[in-house]
Amino acid sequence: MQKIVLGILTCMIVGVLSAQEQDFGGYRFTLDDCLNYALGNNYNLQSMKLSEEASEEVYQQSKKERLPSLSASAGENIGYSNATDDASWTGSYGLSSSMTLYQGGTISNTIQQNKLRKEQSVYQTSQYENNLTLQILQAFLTILGNEELLKYQEAVIEASEEQVKQGKDQFQLGKILESDYLLLEAQYANDKNNVVDTQIALDNSLLSLKNLLSMPATADLRIVSPDTASLQALSLVPPLEEAMERTIETLPDLKIQEYNIELAKIGLKLSKANYLPTVSLHGSVASGHTDFSGFGTQLSNRLTEQLGVSVSIPIFDNNRTKSQVAQKRIALKQAELDKKQNELDIRQTLATEHRKVTAAYNKYQTTSVRQNAYSKTFDVYRAQFNAGSITAVDLLQQQNNYISALNDYIQSKYEFILRRKILDVYMGVRVTM
Repeated sequence: MQKIVLGILTCMIVGVLSAQEQDFGGYRFTLDDCLNYALGNNYNLQSMKLSEEASEEVYQQSKKERLPSLSASAGENIGYSNATDDASWTGSYGLSSSMTLYQGGTISNTIQQNKLRKEQSVYQTSQYENNLTLQILQAFLTILGNEELLKYQEAVIEASEEQVKQGKDQFQLGKILESDYLLLEAQYANDKNNVVDTQIALDNSLLSLKNLLSMPATADLRIVSPDTASLQALSLVPPLEEAMERTIETLPDLKIQEYNIELAKIGLKLSKANYLPTVSLHGSVASGHTDFSGFGTQLSNRLTEQLGVSVSIPIFDNNRTKSQVAQKRIALKQAELDKKQNELDIRQTLATEHRKVTAAYNKYQTTSVRQNAYSKTFDVYRAQFNAGSITAVDLLQQQNNYISALNDYIQSKYEFILRRKILDVYMGVRVTM
């Protein structure tokens, strides 16, 4: 019977918890949830994907430029003559077609150019995804930092409130001066103000994250905190040379620069094509009638067919082609220089980020020890104050030291996580927590 009752109670508790979870109409997101939601909903990212589709359409259309064009025409006219006092109908019908046989490689190079642009647009989207990931990561970690700081500040408020009560009792008993008691009240008010400031910062960071997710500002978004108790695994950073190699292989920024060089080469070929002749094939079929008497016979008798080849040879165009070729050569050299400079900048940035990870981890370890020491010291001083063995000034000095150490610890903790994850983004490693 006891087992049955316990089973019924367990089911009831589970049912209540499930109902509470279902009643929550907002979003409960981990970092992975945020990233996945952004990939499907961020407006700028959707715009980038539309650009990909547009590039694909342009590429497909350029391949169809090899095909001949075909057009039809038809016309019917009525005329009236005073001499015959009669109306006459005339009509004409025709089909015409043309096809470019040779244009200095313009069609082939244009197809290749649009193909490169289509492929480059994919890397441009990847580049934006990386930037979006970094922004979401920073906003997410800022929220976590503010939430953790808020939790500690609320605990400090409880301690401050207890200190005010203790101080009031000691002041009434004549154990401390009124000035010491007023200092305790001032510290309590300051601690409450710190909570308000942190809550505002938390709300602002949540608003920033919603904006990155293209989520309404009024949406109820709550962050699911990951387990950051052990950060030892994150301290395992690959050697700089390995990180460099992986970054050069995967970072879309460099791929985009490589495509810019290839596009500049194609642009040079297209400009040189203006020196060469254009050969076109054209043909037409036409017929007509002067009245509706013997309509079919008239169409047959008036049938004309044409087939021809035309050649257009450029002779002098005021040196426009020469100038365009020179400009395209300059653009090619500029694209090559841009790639070299971009790769140099990325290597330098990565080397800096690699050192920042090590520095951030060392700072995190230092602030962790410092925060723990000041926390225990503050507990000791608080006990001594309650016992009446130290003044309020001594207590508040230790409390401020503890709060300062706590702020440094939380900031360094999430700064280290951010720096480590930035390195992962550069190396093409999927960001998870």
